[in-house]
Amino acid sequence: MPTADAATWFGQAPPDLSLTARSRGTDWIYSFLKSFYVDPGKPTGVNNLVLQGASMPHVLWRQQGMQRAVFAEHFDEAGNSHEVFEGFELETPGALSAAEYDQMIRDMTAFLAYVAEPVQLERRGLGIKVILFLVVLLLFSILLKKEIWKEVH
Repeated sequence: MPTADAATWFGQAPPDLSLTARSRGTDWIYSFLKSFYVDPGKPTGVNNLVLQGASMPHVLWRQQGMQRAVFAEHFDEAGNSHEVFEGFELETPGALSAAEYDQMIRDMTAFLAYVAEPVQLERRGLGIKVILFLVVLLLFSILLKKEIWKEVH
């Protein structure tokens, strides 16, 4: 989606979740995709608990359904009130059950992590080979040191 069009449609460009997988991690993306709730005051009709005011619409609403966030008013020691999130209530059921939706989000998050850095598996494999090489080199270095210094008492 072109950034200029996204800014026109949503007020600002939605986040690129493949880049977010590298910067914030997959747990953040999983929580982000699960925490959309109905908010009639927003241009997209939904808001997100993880990223308040996100310009990204809830594109998976047909699978998850629409949920409402339940907030309760709590008071601190000074008597100031603030809202505390208590949970979600499903307003409109989606095409998937809660377990199926969770699995879909886990799969999608894993895919986004892969797309963010497709050479990661290759790099990790190379890292293991380098560490094994360094261990073998260390062993040879220790044996060489013992050989050189064996006659010095």
